[in-house]
Amino acid sequence: MAIIRKTPFDLRVSPNFGDYDATRAGFSWAEVTRRMDGLPGAGCNIAYEAVDRHAVGAMGERTAFRFLGRTDPDGGIPTRDVSYAELARLTRRFTNVLRDLGIGKGDRLFVIAGRIPELYVSILGGLRNGTVVSTLFSAFGPEPITTRIQLGAGQVLVTTELLYLRRIQKIRDQLPTLRHVLLIGEDGATTDIPDTLDLPTLMAAASDQAEIAATTADDAALLHFTSGTTGTPKGAIHVHGAVATHYATGLYGLDLHSDDVFWCTADPGWVTGMSYGVIAPLLHGVTSIVDEADFDAERWYRILHEQAVTVWYTAPTAIRMLMKAGPELARRYSFPQLRFIASVGEPLNPEAVLWGKEVLGLPIHDNWWQTETGGIMIANTPAFDIKPGSMGRPLPGIDACIVRRDSSGALQLVDTPDTEGELALRKGWPSMFRGYLNNEERYRKCFVDDLYLTGDLAKCDADGYYWFIGRADDVIKSAGHLIGPFEVESVLMEHPSVAEAGVIGKPDKTVGEVVKAFVSLKRGVVADDALRLQLLGHARKRLGAAVAPKEITFLAELPHTGSGKIMRRLLKARELGLPEGDTSTLEAGG
Repeated sequence: MAIIRKTPFDLRVSPNFGDYDATRAGFSWAEVTRRMDGLPGAGCNIAYEAVDRHAVGAMGERTAFRFLGRTDPDGGIPTRDVSYAELARLTRRFTNVLRDLGIGKGDRLFVIAGRIPELYVSILGGLRNGTVVSTLFSAFGPEPITTRIQLGAGQVLVTTELLYLRRIQKIRDQLPTLRHVLLIGEDGATTDIPDTLDLPTLMAAASDQAEIAATTADDAALLHFTSGTTGTPKGAIHVHGAVATHYATGLYGLDLHSDDVFWCTADPGWVTGMSYGVIAPLLHGVTSIVDEADFDAERWYRILHEQAVTVWYTAPTAIRMLMKAGPELARRYSFPQLRFIASVGEPLNPEAVLWGKEVLGLPIHDNWWQTETGGIMIANTPAFDIKPGSMGRPLPGIDACIVRRDSSGALQLVDTPDTEGELALRKGWPSMFRGYLNNEERYRKCFVDDLYLTGDLAKCDADGYYWFIGRADDVIKSAGHLIGPFEVESVLMEHPSVAEAGVIGKPDKTVGEVVKAFVSLKRGVVADDALRLQLLGHARKRLGAAVAPKEITFLAELPHTGSGKIMRRLLKARELGLPEGDTSTLEAGG
């Protein structure tokens, strides 16, 4: 795949990250911390850095969030702008709501709602109160909600009246730690459901003056749940000091400038939507677009056009859905202000990178991180060449390496380019998770000496670019070969008929596992045996007989998590008739 070479013409503004080696060499987390205000006594609070410090002076009148409602009967998209000053007033009121209920530092607040203003106010008001905040995806059913609130010992829940009646009321008696449920009525209506409180009423009665809690960089701030292959979800704990990573990665990874209009399409129920849909853009004083509606290709193009979005952060699944909708739809709109597109959630296929350049006029920049890392670790950034299919290079302050175990089981650094192994990060970045809730043993297993073992298999080329191979538990072992599903999926997606591909290893008595692919097709393409043979031949030609899939099954849609990742383990469980394990992150309809 040809390298996309960057030229000065590609840079519409001067990038924050222009000299790779010099910036990394001169970087220090202490200096990043000094760029923010801090609290008295060397304190630290995410909400203070994101909101309170911007709320005074001229900066206070800048729009923090522009909320886009669902399309009205006339076809318009209603908007509501919330300035930094108004956001500060609202979050202070919510802080007082919590305090009036006896909720303080270290208590746990869960929030389940669509992308409405009250969601963001609750998150930030909870953080400035010193309360640990956990957001859950609004499409979760009763079981995953129950599991997470039970694990997190949630004491307060903020949700909408509709979600409460449909999902939560019937499980309320299974949540013994839950002391208060605060409801947001439909269209502003007051709620009077037994054993709940009406949030707008509480907000109206609360003072808009509230001192910020005395939190430190090491105090718990966020609780993010991440699913395992089996068993219950893991609760990753993050601290207020993570704000330094949010700031630095917004600066270097997403190239945020103060006059940007930024759109992160991820829901705050997932870590991307929290770190980059809430925190990072506010730290940089930019205006964030928040769309309440579900994905719709034409609506998304319209938002990019009408809102003059400059920096767009989205997911590979969404990009592939835009690709599936065809280039003609994109060409009905223009995006002259759009200068940078980034993607995260799962590896971005090379074809999608190039599609962005051909259809949107900009290549799409992949990056890599995890719930456990709390922020972007490895990225393709505006000033540097892109190797399509690569997740990029480590950002300033991040030291990555590839490791393998020798015959004795000892961990060894890999210093030969293009050698596969496990991706590891040296400890020390501020947003590194500080534990798995109630599972210290599982947490300790993630580290060897000063290395965090990510569980992702990767390789690093001679230029320092990292390439994702697959999860350690996704890798297919066939006749002595280690086959990364992403490589096979990428080749299948090069075929003009293929919209998405998911690849698993299917047990085989002779070779251990054979490669099986599940494919969804582009609109109008007929699934038949002739196409199946064509795809098998295409993959065999590109990958060789040892790596190419031996079987292909056509599916109308592949199962995804709500954050957009193809659930290969679910494909495998369904293929083999095995228990599906934790499916709480399965997106609706998957």
